[in-house]
Amino acid sequence: MTIPPSKVLVGRRWLVLAILCASLLLVSVDATVLHMALPALAEDLRPTATGQLWIIAVYSLVAAPLLLAFGTLGDRYGRRRILVLGYVVFGLASLACAWAPDVAVLVAARAALGVGGAMIMPTTLSLLRQAFPDRAERQMAIGIWSGVAGSGAVLGPLLGGFLVETFSWHAAFLINVPVMVVAVPLTYWLIPESADPPDGPWDVLGAALAALGVIGIAFAIKQTPHGGAMYVLGPVAGLLGCLLLVAFVRRQRKLLVPLLDVALFRDRAFSVAVGSVLLVMTSLVGLGLLFAQYLQLVLALQPMPAALRLMFVMVSAVIGSVVAAPLLQRFGNRRMTVAGFAVSAVALAAAAAGMTVTENLWLLGSVLAATGFGVSISLTAASDALLAAAPAEQAGAAAAVEETAYELGAGLGVTVLGSIATLIYSASLPGTAALARDGLTEANAAAAGLPPEEGSELLELAREAFVTGLRAALAVGAVLFVLATIAAARALPKTKEPHDDDRP
Repeated sequence: MTIPPSKVLVGRRWLVLAILCASLLLVSVDATVLHMALPALAEDLRPTATGQLWIIAVYSLVAAPLLLAFGTLGDRYGRRRILVLGYVVFGLASLACAWAPDVAVLVAARAALGVGGAMIMPTTLSLLRQAFPDRAERQMAIGIWSGVAGSGAVLGPLLGGFLVETFSWHAAFLINVPVMVVAVPLTYWLIPESADPPDGPWDVLGAALAALGVIGIAFAIKQTPHGGAMYVLGPVAGLLGCLLLVAFVRRQRKLLVPLLDVALFRDRAFSVAVGSVLLVMTSLVGLGLLFAQYLQLVLALQPMPAALRLMFVMVSAVIGSVVAAPLLQRFGNRRMTVAGFAVSAVALAAAAAGMTVTENLWLLGSVLAATGFGVSISLTAASDALLAAAPAEQAGAAAAVEETAYELGAGLGVTVLGSIATLIYSASLPGTAALARDGLTEANAAAAGLPPEEGSELLELAREAFVTGLRAALAVGAVLFVLATIAAARALPKTKEPHDDDRP
């Protein structure tokens, strides 16, 4: 007798969770692995400030619009097939990144990494839903999954710092290759092929509308703040992206077999959960990049000592993921989502008020630890609410929506918070510091060519301006978390368990 794939998944559920978390860790690490490697990379390839943002952001901004397409393709043609294909694309793109001779090639290769990540990510939550039909066990699994997601975003800079200090920035990409070699056979061994093909054709036009719409909005957010000759393209791309997404929604409502059941967004718990994931990742990844630059370029720490400071976030995120499940079962999604947002808001507000050009380890450690714990709790609550709100047959699409919010949030964090910090940095510099206008990396290079006294003065002005920009970004993050706290308190119900698989 052939055992159904779903039964095999449940029987191996904890091993399956391990391989799914390893996949998620790989993708989330690569979103931030360059944060500590960027100064060394910039010294070698000499990108502009805008080029640096593109090198970091293009990975997430390419992955985000493709997640829905690959998530639904996995549901139709096989989740394991898409997962393994993603491993192959990810590994080859990593090699291309490692040996990129210039900025243009590196950006293109990072975009290819985003394609591979978009193949990998949607399978994690959809397979998790199948492997853990029991709600209590699934909350524990989601807690672990969320801890890996949050920890991966922080482990990226730590790993990047170690690899740069020990080898070079090339190693930050080469480390992916052996992981891919191991992941492929483990996936074939642990995870059976599974698919839930609907009765009807795959909506190619809908997938294109969704992808192009997200790309248009992402380009607008990325390009508009930087001005220049292409300034007008930003608003135009944003408007076009919105129109394409409206066309996508209207098309999905008319189809008998939609790519995404947009009626899911009528559920307040589902919509707030998606918004929560977007906000959490925007803040975590965007501020993670700024903190990494602050530690290296303002405090002048070497990559490893700087990355070790970020362990406060990682350790607290792991603790949060462990305690999240019992807290959710006792207090419910609304209270825990609100609590996670509130803790993060207070931490960022404290940092915005107290950060200076000299290190205050007590403040820095407290802020990072509180942020990691709050983010882990709220991300776990949001993921659980999202999966519980979606019916079983929509698990793949719901997972793709969450992963889209995850990746888009990572890209928006770098784009929005990074742009705010950059704009305030430039505005805070006096006219005498024009050589530092493009960023701290350029300021260090310019100072090296000046007499010692002038170079020191230029660096001091640049560091003060960077901290001013960092504090502005932290304040914006705190305000966003306050607004999210209010929204979650009003929108999320006290108890929410619809469409659960373990119901009689």
